[in-house]
Amino acid sequence: MQIITDPSELQSCCLAWRMQGLKTALVPTMGYFHAGHESLMAHARSNADKVVVTLFVNPAQFGPNEDLAAYPRNHERDIVIAESHGVDVLFLPEAGSMYAPDHATWVDVPELAKGLCGITRPIHFRGVCTVVMKLFMLTLPKVAVFGQKDWQQVAIIKRMVRDLNVPVEIVPCPIVREHDGLALSSRNVYLAGHERAQAPAIRAGLLQAKGMVADGCRNVDELAQAIRHYWAEKLPDGVEDYLSFVHPDTLAPLERIDDAALCAVAVKLGKARLIDNIVLTEQSA
Repeated sequence: MQIITDPSELQSCCLAWRMQGLKTALVPTMGYFHAGHESLMAHARSNADKVVVTLFVNPAQFGPNEDLAAYPRNHERDIVIAESHGVDVLFLPEAGSMYAPDHATWVDVPELAKGLCGITRPIHFRGVCTVVMKLFMLTLPKVAVFGQKDWQQVAIIKRMVRDLNVPVEIVPCPIVREHDGLALSSRNVYLAGHERAQAPAIRAGLLQAKGMVADGCRNVDELAQAIRHYWAEKLPDGVEDYLSFVHPDTLAPLERIDDAALCAVAVKLGKARLIDNIVLTEQSA
């Protein structure tokens, strides 16, 4: 496995692959790998000639009071994990090489970014879109692999690619969970023992809502009330950031469940802010 830190060197490497007719898969990450990241690498490895994993804690997607400095890092361990999954290039840039001092260009999908995480993180997805577009230009991939835990991120990147005619296929991969249902996240390390014990209730509340929909409930307010009631009992230390019912593709808020529907949530638990989601109904034919 080759470790590259210079963006120009990465671009030259990937351009050479493309000129040779090789299919490159990109896995953008912020590192501190867990089994969820490993599943993305494995999917990329099985669907491409070359795999590039990027490890960059992107400052542009962090707000002024967020955890940029504290975000967990372990590059030595990440290198071993990436190599074990047959990654061809691990890209490890410094922020100064990705953003010039007078950087002034941003990519944004404001309509899809205004709700859910965008409510309390207003600049987050602008930073995500900008860095992902930069990575697309550097790696020239045929496919890019993302986890579905951040459903909003995947929807926004899909729209960005569609609207700007970027020749890359966006491949979402299922959420990887702990045995008790907690979605894997690098930020789970922030959880204290009693908080970790409560955290699976996030997923359990979503499953309860899905069961209600399967039994015929279509009222969004009833579903939200049921989730909040469950969390009040099982997740007493959690603070709801948002609990939203939206269309899976457009992220438009839903007043009732009539067709395709997604429930997406964010809960603050101690120092951690945990997100999760569940598809309540698939789109009808």
